[in-house]
Amino acid sequence: MVVTLDKIQELNKKLENRFRGKLIVNQDLKRTLVSFQANKKSPGYRWYKFKEGYSSALVDYALSQLNFKSGKIIDPFAGSGTSLFASAEHGLDAVGIELLPIGAEIIEVRKIIFESNNHNKLNKFLQKWIENKPWIGEKGGRKINHLNITDGAFPETTEDLLGKFLNAIDQVKNKNYRRILRFVLLCVLEEISFTRKDGQYLRWDYRSGRGYGGNKFNKGIIKGFNQAIIQKLQDILSDLKGEDVLFDFPKEPKEKTGNIEILKGSCLTILPNLKSDEFDFLMTSPPYCNRYDYTRTYALELALLDVDEKKIRDLRQDMMSCTVENKDKQNLDRLFSHSTFQKAGKAFEEQKELQAIIKYLEEKKNNKELNNPGIVRMVKNYFYETSLIIFESARILKKGAPFVMVNDNVRYAGANIPVDLILSDIAQKAGFDVEKIWVLPIGKGNSSQQMGAHGREELRKCVYVWRKL
Repeated sequence: MVVTLDKIQELNKKLENRFRGKLIVNQDLKRTLVSFQANKKSPGYRWYKFKEGYSSALVDYALSQLNFKSGKIIDPFAGSGTSLFASAEHGLDAVGIELLPIGAEIIEVRKIIFESNNHNKLNKFLQKWIENKPWIGEKGGRKINHLNITDGAFPETTEDLLGKFLNAIDQVKNKNYRRILRFVLLCVLEEISFTRKDGQYLRWDYRSGRGYGGNKFNKGIIKGFNQAIIQKLQDILSDLKGEDVLFDFPKEPKEKTGNIEILKGSCLTILPNLKSDEFDFLMTSPPYCNRYDYTRTYALELALLDVDEKKIRDLRQDMMSCTVENKDKQNLDRLFSHSTFQKAGKAFEEQKELQAIIKYLEEKKNNKELNNPGIVRMVKNYFYETSLIIFESARILKKGAPFVMVNDNVRYAGANIPVDLILSDIAQKAGFDVEKIWVLPIGKGNSSQQMGAHGREELRKCVYVWRKL
């Protein structure tokens, strides 16, 4: 039986009717709150621009709305650690899982500063670097590690200063200070380069000399190395000197800040090894099913962290399926318990709206009507892997624990994929109550390709609130 777009829309409507009482337009949730935008001026959070994350204010909001004041929090997709640090500011212990080395490095360096008992000494050290600029006096610079997709990313004078800065770092005796200085460098790589992070890839400015047809992309001002690095050092120093170091605004006085732990690797491999009924709250935002490849967009940072070509390919396959290059993951049955694996697989296979969408996309692929045949595999594996994560999350959460997730709906070949409702349906089978699905007042648009072929349709952007039964 051929699945038509009308059939997809009919099934989606029925699913929406099932959850109609749970879909709540929340006027408090502006786009700035559920994206990095609200972090741009927040002390500590503004240091590194991790565009895929949500704001610390959203964590504050969720904790407040759900009246959560004590317990242990987990974020299976920790990113740059917003959930962890915002929770710790409220006196809550937090555990994060993060696969990308850049995310883990941001968290670990902020944690070094977060837990430092001598900020005055660090302040003096950073002030001295700003005043003396020791890298300028270096006679030679270290050769910068590049990947194939980052070669030529910096103007020649910038790359020379970048190498000298690394040499100057090597001469610092305190290993934590060396790591902090390298972190400062990571924070400015994009603004001193010819590149801009652009969803699925690094976009190159025409001044790089890389030719991409007739479209000349101009990213605007490309900052000089000294200007960018000094400004970033000053930003960090300014935040450290301020009141409530690293904190935007604790909602109420706390006797102590919470402990932060980072587990490096994929949550598909780490979650099954965590204890059952260990956590009181889960808040996260997984990669969206939108083809974004973080190993490409964060390639400059990964190269500086000595990730080589093999490692970046491995990272691309290890991360949750969200790009057309993700292949089927092997041996998932060996990672999860037999019970979890079987139940999650059954919930995935019995989700009829999802299976209809997959069949529709397969038909489009066979008719060569998809702009990339890998979309079918990506969508199928995205939901299959997320099902495993949802079921495993139910195991590690205590009874009554909230599960808060930020995610976007997507659209392929004209088919609106209601990620929020499909995952909520699977969550119910995993033992969660769908308490509410907060919908942003303004949704998101579609790609120009989708709009050109199928018209514009606003897609829901949501924050799911489930609760372990």
